[in-house]
Amino acid sequence: MKDPPLNLALRSIVESYLKQKSESEIADKSDARCSLHGEKLLLFCEHDKEPLCLVCQTSKKHRNHPLCPVEEAVLDLKEELKPALNLIKEKLKRFSEAEQECKETAEHIRSQSHHTEMQVKAEFEKLHQFLHEEEEARLAALREEEEQRSQMMEEKIENITRHISTLTDKIAAIEKAMEAEDTSFLKSYKNIKERAQCTLQDPELLSGALIDVAKHLGNLKYRVWEKMLEMVQYTPVLLDPNTARADLSLSDDLTTVTHTGIKQKCPNNPERFSKYVLVLGSEGFTSGKHSWEVKVGNKPEWDVGVVKESITRKGSITYSSKGGLWVMRRKGDDYRAAGVTKLTLERKPQSIRVQLDYDGGKVSFFDPSDMSHIYTFTDTFTERVFPYFYPGLKEDGNDVPLQICPVKVSVTVMSSQQKGL
Repeated sequence: MKDPPLNLALRSIVESYLKQKSESEIADKSDARCSLHGEKLLLFCEHDKEPLCLVCQTSKKHRNHPLCPVEEAVLDLKEELKPALNLIKEKLKRFSEAEQECKETAEHIRSQSHHTEMQVKAEFEKLHQFLHEEEEARLAALREEEEQRSQMMEEKIENITRHISTLTDKIAAIEKAMEAEDTSFLKSYKNIKERAQCTLQDPELLSGALIDVAKHLGNLKYRVWEKMLEMVQYTPVLLDPNTARADLSLSDDLTTVTHTGIKQKCPNNPERFSKYVLVLGSEGFTSGKHSWEVKVGNKPEWDVGVVKESITRKGSITYSSKGGLWVMRRKGDDYRAAGVTKLTLERKPQSIRVQLDYDGGKVSFFDPSDMSHIYTFTDTFTERVFPYFYPGLKEDGNDVPLQICPVKVSVTVMSSQQKGL
């Protein structure tokens, strides 16, 4: 079936009607009237910021006020609103970005929690394994002593049993001889008398035969804990992963840092450095004396030291003590204090000892191999300071991590009398 022929005349009439209707509706919408005089609102009072009709402009209220046509006012006022609108749009953009960052931070928190939970469980599993092995070792020692003591008692019992058998036989023989006829008894008396002689010493119970309970139970918790110290390490400073730039890799125990050059997914929180390859210690100091050692090895580039808490995390840093950095730097064969004072060293240190005397206003650096002094900053600290670490960029063999060295832990037992001294 063919389509019906187009009626061009009819289509033209319909389109004309629709066009007139649309223009009429637009005119109706723009044909706003004054609520007082019923006239069209053709003018705009710039003083009172309201549209007027031709009658309103002659009223006392608007007399001598600057006026302009509505069309001009609309254009001017729309243009006037654009800066404010743009500011709101920019504000919206920032809030949207903040919302996204908060969502990413919330996800990172969940990830941090899960990862930390796994690490905590792993560390406790090591402790559980140690305690289990220690329990088995001590129970094995107890069973070994029990076996030794029991074997000794078995041998003692066997010896006594042999003597009992010998004495029983001797008694039976003598009693039998005594029951013989008088003549027979008298004839064998000498032999009987000799057999009746007993030179055996009376049996004695073994001294020290019992299990040494005190050896197994005495100060058990303390001795296990003391042995546990051999497997645990204490590090005076730990790295704060929340301050590390995204392309730094920290060890699970938070004692080593390496620049990987690969940006990890993590929130751009206020504490995190974003411009420089830096990470801070997890604990800040506002008093007292503190020290830690950092293994630098043969790394060609590194910084270690102390930095003020308010140091910028996102922008440029003033590399000096006046800028709040008290650090020692190596770059190639060049060693400097705060990037300014050149240091002359007899040898390339493999480790650096950092000593902070907050109250005394000093940050000192030493070579721990012989405790030779390298440099000391003298200043006045006015805020919290943190350990500072720059592992250098991963290039030219600088991929070896900076490592905070553990310290040896020892236990000193004091008597109650010593405590009272």
